Amino acid sequence: MEALLSAAGGTTEEADLTGLKLFVPETTPGPQPQRIDINRAEVWLLEALPGIGPSRAQAIVDYRQKNGPFRSTNELMKVEDIGTATYERIKSLITVAD
Repeated sequence: MEALLSAAGGTTEEADLTGLKLFVPETTPGPQPQRIDINRAEVWLLEALPGIGPSRAQAIVDYRQKNGPFRSTNELMKVEDIGTATYERIKSLITVAD
């Protein structure tokens, strides 16, 4: 535990560590897929998403050109022909840049 605290920057002299409990979440083994930024992706890259063909990919690009960048991934459901089922299928594969 001392090594973890040291790596995090240490403690103050007044710190009472007697009741300290650390939680270290398990990590998922293997590489995590890179997410597609729906604010920057071109049509060909959007087509790589499950359930997104050429017309839906173009609709995503058209929507952001007309309305500006997506503020959150669930805003994707405002795009014509993209509903809850499609969003649920791809939400772990997409992101929006800050």
